[in-house]
Amino acid sequence: MKPLRVSPQMCKKFTICGNSMEMLVQNNLNLPQVTKEDGCLLAGFNEDKCLRKISSGLYTFQTYLQYVQETFTSEKQNVEWLCYSTEHLAHTVRQMVINPSEVIIPDSATQESLRTKLKSNKTWVEKITTHLILRDFTSFMEKTVRAIRYVKNTRSFGV
Repeated sequence: MKPLRVSPQMCKKFTICGNSMEMLVQNNLNLPQVTKEDGCLLAGFNEDKCLRKISSGLYTFQTYLQYVQETFTSEKQNVEWLCYSTEHLAHTVRQMVINPSEVIIPDSATQESLRTKLKSNKTWVEKITTHLILRDFTSFMEKTVRAIRYVKNTRSFGV
């Protein structure tokens, strides 16, 4: 497993640094990712498939972001805004899909199971988990922005 890069702000805020044992925690969170197979890259871009993946991924991230909201209390207001904005974006992108019912939205049992899996009684595991969720969410959003810009620029009408 390659070591995670931790910014000085993360090290200071969460008291975790690159040389600490906490960094060895495996990332088995199964966070949504945008991959080549999702049709979101310029080569082989598939608008509907990509938008389905993005919307499904954003809905899945909702549960993870709620976990971050519960554990990252010093940034409660910012994380609340992030949760709300992510839900709104997931809904908006879902409306752009040809058949919105094909977007995967985790049911309440799946969400509850994930919440249970995420809970830990060890503060450092919570900190690493929060870091991993935010890191992967950032990566997911970077790819989402690129794909949405591409869709907007290739449609004759605005999105």
